[in-house]
Amino acid sequence: MAGAAAEQRRLATVVESWLGRPVLIVGDAMLDEWRFADSDRLCREAPAPVLTLRRRISAAGGAANTAVNVAALGGRAVLVAPVGADVAGDELHDCLDRASVWDRTVNQPGRPTPVKRRMLAGNQILLREDSGDPEDALDHDGVSRLLTALSCATEELRAAAGGEAPTLVVCDYGLGALPAPVRAWLVENRQRYATVALDAHDLADWRGLAPTVVTPSFAEATRLLARAGGTTRPTGGTELHLAHPDADPADGPSEMTVGAAPGAVRVDDTDAEVIRADRPGPVGEPTPGEGRVALTGDGLSVTGTGVTVNTRAGEGVDRAVLAKSRLAELRAHTGADVVAVTLDTEGAVVGGADGEPRRSHSTPVPASHAVGAGDAYLAAMTLALAADAPLPTAAQLAQLAATITVSDTGTCVCRRDDLLATLEQPTDTAGHPALVSGDELDTIVAGYREAGRSVVFTNGCFDVLHRGHVRYLEQARALGDLLIVAVNSDGSVRRLKGPDRPVNPVEDRGALLAALACVDHVVVFEEDSPTALIEAVRPDVYVKGGDYPPELVPEAPLVRRLGGQVRTLGYVPDRSTSAIIERIRSHSQDPSPRLDDRKPDPSLRTRTQAS
Repeated sequence: MAGAAAEQRRLATVVESWLGRPVLIVGDAMLDEWRFADSDRLCREAPAPVLTLRRRISAAGGAANTAVNVAALGGRAVLVAPVGADVAGDELHDCLDRASVWDRTVNQPGRPTPVKRRMLAGNQILLREDSGDPEDALDHDGVSRLLTALSCATEELRAAAGGEAPTLVVCDYGLGALPAPVRAWLVENRQRYATVALDAHDLADWRGLAPTVVTPSFAEATRLLARAGGTTRPTGGTELHLAHPDADPADGPSEMTVGAAPGAVRVDDTDAEVIRADRPGPVGEPTPGEGRVALTGDGLSVTGTGVTVNTRAGEGVDRAVLAKSRLAELRAHTGADVVAVTLDTEGAVVGGADGEPRRSHSTPVPASHAVGAGDAYLAAMTLALAADAPLPTAAQLAQLAATITVSDTGTCVCRRDDLLATLEQPTDTAGHPALVSGDELDTIVAGYREAGRSVVFTNGCFDVLHRGHVRYLEQARALGDLLIVAVNSDGSVRRLKGPDRPVNPVEDRGALLAALACVDHVVVFEEDSPTALIEAVRPDVYVKGGDYPPELVPEAPLVRRLGGQVRTLGYVPDRSTSAIIERIRSHSQDPSPRLDDRKPDPSLRTRTQAS
């Protein structure tokens, strides 16, 4: 048990180390749309279910979801991608904003945003409608603006990271966002990036990039080897043969699932034995320009468009064995330091320069639960390698990130807190105490700055903590990575509120604030104004309560001069410390108050009725 706990702490340390890591994501961004419906009858016109739409959600997809996962895991994500000037593009921008991704996408009028629309009933996907044609190529102006955005975003990230070279993630899913001039620019500018991750349906298009890591699916790896011209090679007594066509197979995007072949496949032309294919399994997904990729039920053969991989190793040989045997070739053909061949719900096979294959496993789930799990895998693998984690650690964290996202239907996003919770580590503030002194706060904030975390700062008396305070603090916390609350000392409260205040001493007020999940640190100040603390903390966002505009906040000029922004948040109506104190006083004067004299809380009434 002690060893397991130590391993979890080691993994958690890597997760903490990549906080604020600058990552530029470029590639095919799309919108995932999920429509949840009910169905209890068939229509009269055809044997098809009648659907009643109940809920619709949108999520970032493709390269955009990779960026969302990088941000959710604690990295500093910047997305550069062409996005259409349409409703889907507007929704995608909203998704990126909610996820705190730096949106540097390039508007492409006349070129629609790719969308994958899924209709579900009873948590089962009934159909998927795809829009966005790979043939909608970027025009000359679009390519030029995309290259400008790439260069500017690279320098923006470098400047934000204090001169540190950013990490690059390339997501090429064959939808036209990365034409030849963009690929050539990325290859020529490879030295501007410290770590480069590549996820591409056609890896052959990226010769010369020299990526740190590539993450092909089994089908994509098979296709690359076919185009590279594989031959028979002995591998530990296992003869593997890769047949390939004389010409390259047709290109096209390939979101493939390798499943059971519909029929039997011969081992070779001279062998009369027919390999059984009677085991059940999912069917491979046909894709534009390519045929079906399939794996026989006994795991001995993989077929696709002009591609056949056969082995005579006997029973028990599966995709993982085939992938392990070809890792060295995949590294050679891609120029990558690390190759991670993903195997859908069967996990992944990872190999590096040491030649030692590493196998990870996942839990089988319905296909509707695994949409985007590969994006979570790619994001965690990239962040771990960028943080100089050893390859076994990076592979372990990547698989864990992908696995914990597949608990429900929807596009998968792995959050840092969820990853740390799985590792049984606290997710608050890296072990720092909640109640701190001014000197301690300086050191703590410096650490957060170095990690690239944004700081929200607010202050107040918080004499009698009530529902309005809690809602206000929760809204403030949502504006950044952590929330610091400065609370007035008892002497300061008396000067501001009168000799009969505070009702509660500062020790109690600070302890209650520190106990709130939305508050990261509490500091007490003696002055009537928090200006000295604002100068020390230099908050990214300064928050005050009230319905007046930010320009009327006395501290606003100082905050803006320090580079921060000012936000005002409205109070909950009829919830204030003064009102509570007056109500207590009125009740103390009337020993038998009537219950109907009190104004009911509508939300409490609703909860009571619901229970």
